[in-house]
This record gives sequence, structure tokens and C-alpha cells, in this order.
Amino acid sequence: MENLKRYLTADGSARLVLTDSTAVVNRAFEIHKTAPTATAALGRVLTAASMMGSLLGEKDDALTLNFKGDGEAGAVMATSDYLGNVRGYIENPAADPPKRADGKLNVGAAIGRGSMYVLRDAAELKEPYVGVSEITSGEVAEDIAAYYAKSEQVPTLCALGVRVGRDYRALSAGGALLQLLPFADEGVIDIIENNIKELPPISLLVEKHTLDDIAEMYLKGIEYERFDGMETAYRCACSRRKTDRALLSLGKAELEAMIAEGGTELNCKFCDKVYKYSAEEIRALLN
Repeated sequence: MENLKRYLTADGSARLVLTDSTAVVNRAFEIHKTAPTATAALGRVLTAASMMGSLLGEKDDALTLNFKGDGEAGAVMATSDYLGNVRGYIENPAADPPKRADGKLNVGAAIGRGSMYVLRDAAELKEPYVGVSEITSGEVAEDIAAYYAKSEQVPTLCALGVRVGRDYRALSAGGALLQLLPFADEGVIDIIENNIKELPPISLLVEKHTLDDIAEMYLKGIEYERFDGMETAYRCACSRRKTDRALLSLGKAELEAMIAEGGTELNCKFCDKVYKYSAEEIRALLN
């Protein structure tokens, strides 16, 4: 089922990306065993990276979104392919600061202040592009919008939400990324701004409405069409081949020490899969 869809206004003034990331966030929760606020923080970053990644152009393109703040969550990172499939991790999955005064999970406190990094590895670029911006709130959505405005000069509205239940799983999670394109009609801008004022949080919208219904709410009064849709998932790209290369990169002396110790194991930080190597397997790699 398509859980990420993209829309474009008829006059080319704006594009809208919507996603229901509930299943993605819950898979991350199952892997990382996150506390409620950590679930919300990682879920928002995963959702944002998925939407941003879906705007990449080529099959081998990838995007990494990394929040390095001074909050108790530590680094929160997600990587997306061009279809919006994501994987990620949070340095401290137990991060769960006291709630805000309004009773909501305090993601801003969990992430804290610091820098947000956007690494775009695209076929059209000779070297990966790295954009850096200051974390303005730690609530993620505002930081994404600020990054696009300052680093890429693209006026952007970003909405992200994760509703966490009593069992710490996500009841609903989703995101909206609405961007104005060059030479956008000011009349379209005014309509969009008025539409947004009336909308409830995106996590509530995806719980009760389809993505097409939500697009109608965001773009009410504007002629638009659905550009395409895709099925996204939490998908790790780790493999035995990659861990083989990682071991070989350590050098002969390090591998011989592992052989003397009887073997080793490597853990994937994205999916927690364990790759075990016996002394004989390491010796075979070394040879």
C-alpha cells in the first residue's frame, strides 16, 4: 500500500509530500526499544528523511539527516533512499525528559541545541553535498523548514508528528513537506497559508484520513494533481558482504588479534542484527 504520496499544483507553484509513517516508526521502536520521547524524536527524523529522500532523482541516490544536539537523546540520524525507504538510530534510546507544560512529549529537550546535517549523495554530484544548519528548536519540523529556507533558499512548511501510546508504540505517525517552487503565484501562497491555519496536527490527520484527503485539506481551493505514490518501509541495507569489508579495513594486525581471541562479532546500529565471525572465518578473509 502506498504510504507516501507526492502532489503538484497545476501552475507549478508548489509541491506537497505526505506520508503515513506509522509502520516505519513502530519498526524502529521494535528494533531500538525506545522510550516514549525517544520514539517521537527518532520517528520524526525518520519521517522527515523519508520525505526528503523521496525528492532525490536517481536509483542510487541517498540522503542522510543527522541531528547532533546536546540533549539527552544524543545523535539522532536517519538515512533514506530515493524511494523514501529509511533506517536510523538514536544514540540514547532511553531518552525521556519530563513532558512540556502542555503535556506533550518534549522532543526539543531530548534533542537539544547543536547542528543539523543533511548529506545528499547523488549521481549528479561529483562529491556528496553536506548542508549544515543550526538546530533552532529541536522539535525537528521547524529545523527542517529553517534548513531549506537558509541553505537551499526554498520556502518550506514541514509538519511532523508521532502519537505514542501507553505501550510506547506509535498510535499514528506522519509528515507533510510543502515547498514553494520558483516564481510561485502569491495568490497560491495566501490560500495555502490560510488552509494550514485550520489543520490539526499531522499525526491526528493520518490517523483519521487518507493521504489524498489530507492533500485536499492542504491544497483546498487550488488546482493540483497527484504526481505519484510509493510504498516506503524501515529497510536496513546491512549485509555480510559489507561487514566483511569493514573487517578487512581494520588491517592485518587487528584481524590476527581477533583470530587469537577466537573470533568476533559486529552489530548493525540500524537494525541490531549481529554478524558473528569465527577465528576460521576471519582467517579465510585475511587470506
